[in-house]
This record gives sequence, C-alpha cells and structure tokens, in this order.
Amino acid sequence: MTQSSEIIVYIDGASRGNPGPAAYAVVVELSDGSRLAGLSGCLGETTNNVAEYHGLLAALEYTLKNDYRRIQVRTDSELLALQIKGTYRVKSPGLKPLYDRARRMIAQLESFSIRHVPREQNSEADRLANQALDAARRAGEKHRAPAGVSPAPDAQPASPSKALKPLRAAAAFRQGNLEPHEQLPLLEGEVVDLEIFRRK
Repeated sequence: MTQSSEIIVYIDGASRGNPGPAAYAVVVELSDGSRLAGLSGCLGETTNNVAEYHGLLAALEYTLKNDYRRIQVRTDSELLALQIKGTYRVKSPGLKPLYDRARRMIAQLESFSIRHVPREQNSEADRLANQALDAARRAGEKHRAPAGVSPAPDAQPASPSKALKPLRAAAAFRQGNLEPHEQLPLLEGEVVDLEIFRRK
C-alpha cells in the first residue's frame, strides 16, 4: 500500500583519500522530524562523488521499497544536487550509470525534490558514513596478522570479488580501447580482472 506521507532524507558520502576507502549514509525522517531509519554501507575504494551518488540511490531504494512516493532529499554535495536537477551535465563516465539509475527511480515517484544544505545541517548522515568507515577499518585491522606472524598455510586473503556475480559483456576493440556494448555497473576508478575471448 502506497504511503501518503512525505519523507525527508539526508544523504552523505565519504571517501578518505578521494579515491580511497568510501562509504555512504542516509537518515530518513518524517516531515515532523521523527526518525524512521538510518542506513549506511561501505563501498570499497572509490571517490567522494561516487559515494554521494550511492547515498542517493540507497535513499531512493528505501523510499520505493517502503512504498513512499513523496521525498525531499537534503545533501551537502552541491555537485550532486545540481546534476540531479539538470543544472550541470554529468560528464564523468563513472557517475553516468549512477545518475541514469537515480533518474529512473525518481521517475517512479509522485513528488521529488533535492536541495543542497550546509554540512552542519547534514551532521547525522556525515556521522553515520564515517562510523561505517571506522568500523570497516577496525574490522580490517582485527583480521590482519600481527607483524612477524605468518598466516596459517590454509588461510586465504579475503576477496570481495569472489562473492560477486561475474559480469559478462561483449565489447568492440577500436583504436586501442575496449568499448562495451552495454553499460556495466562499475565504480569510477574500480580495478577489474578481464578474460577476453575473441568471437569467431
């Protein structure tokens, strides 16, 4: 059942190093200020702008999944706000798929607005994003072998890519570049392993 009330979401993205370890966060409130949810997640190594877009996508996914159709977004990323409004064009190939996905989700809503706010008005989302980064760093340190200690012979390094479904796409080789025939959900600056098969 579609929810009639409007929600306000505060989104943020953080990247330590830009590109570096990155995370996003979302704080969801009703129009009376009561809090509905706080969401966050780590993204691996990427840029601040990519992290900001993932915050917007997480907010839109929450909105649609919980049958809300009216949303106001608050972000301290002026670039993101102006790109979503259409004031700025999205030129980065790493941001374009994220922008396109956001626009498709926005089209399913009855009402959508986005506004740039000062960082101090977005402090809770900022805190959640940095909290996610701190937790990921602590988890990494906990699983790192102490100096001078070799890992067990059967220990395997964690590999996030092994848990992901392999991507498949045809591509053409032109002027020294591989050009995929379809958009792939890759992050800006992401390093991937390729297996190339020549089509006969």
